[in-house]
Amino acid sequence: MSSYNIILSGGGTGGHIYPAIAIANELKSRFPDAKILFVGAQDRMEMEKVPEAGYEIEGLWISGVQRQLTLKNLSFPFKVLSSLWKARQIVKAFKPDIAIGTGGFASGPLLHVAASNNVPTLIQEQNSYPGITNKLLAKKAKKICVAYDGLERFFPSDKIIKTGNPVRKGLLSIAAKVDEGKAFFHLKPEKITLLVIGGSLGSRRINQLIENKLDFLDAQNVQIIWQCGKLYYQQYKIYGNTKHVQVYEFLNTMDLAYASADLIISRAGASSVSELCIVGKPVIFIPSPNVAEDHQTKNAMAIVDKQGAMLIKEEDLDADFENKFSQLVASSEKQKSLGENIKKLALVDATDEIANEIEEILKENK
Repeated sequence: MSSYNIILSGGGTGGHIYPAIAIANELKSRFPDAKILFVGAQDRMEMEKVPEAGYEIEGLWISGVQRQLTLKNLSFPFKVLSSLWKARQIVKAFKPDIAIGTGGFASGPLLHVAASNNVPTLIQEQNSYPGITNKLLAKKAKKICVAYDGLERFFPSDKIIKTGNPVRKGLLSIAAKVDEGKAFFHLKPEKITLLVIGGSLGSRRINQLIENKLDFLDAQNVQIIWQCGKLYYQQYKIYGNTKHVQVYEFLNTMDLAYASADLIISRAGASSVSELCIVGKPVIFIPSPNVAEDHQTKNAMAIVDKQGAMLIKEEDLDADFENKFSQLVASSEKQKSLGENIKKLALVDATDEIANEIEEILKENK
């Protein structure tokens, strides 16, 4: 049994953390003796979520560049230098056989240092439009696992493998969990269940929308499972006491939430989009406009263009939401076709296929 040292780096949001954990779990099942180390950003959610999943993590002092001119940006060059220095110490001490990046602030310095020390690197690019970090890292990467077509515009085509994005294992069997989900959330069988997810940290605009539309949704015979996110829970938890509304900071039983939902409102982060394809329920995407290269809109459009979801831009919510939502509620045919079409786009073997690529690199290098 080969014993490998494997570094994974990704974080900032659940969209970068959960794919990294899914890959780590698969590698651990293939190589029980492997040593696995995560590298994240020291004040972000990976520092909590990775140890919960049973893995060690080291933190770098790193963050993104703010769009506006702020004081935080003045510290950015120092953070980069500090992170490169610490990444060097980590690589030197841990001696990885491979470094895997799933995106997020920390993966830049870590993969750069690993590649400079002749450690083979693999990038898992989740979005339909890559950020600047992965475009730079791609030059030295051995393989780039992607979830969308057309990324030859950004990466060397001979390195690209279309695998899809890794998702949490529990989501592959949600069809069997509908009754369990409805019992878990104490849902009323005669009502339509709407699941609202704004990403792991929450979405201010989606939360404001739901707050303003509670009476409208009640009139539509809708009950709501509302993940408002860590940043907003204190503000919105009061609505958890109102009729047919449940408010959560974070959903640990995501499989049961998806299983019991009839309709879903979601951001369009790459990880969420991949999960929703597997879930196969009718979705209204409300992409965040505050992300690099507007990649959430691009992610959502890749599904909408294949008649697999509806999309409402933030700026159009006030004008369009009630009309589009009530049309969807009224048409079971529309719900059925959206669910069937989004499911056709699911890439369910992503974690296995990425692990196969990693295994190949490890064996080549041994």
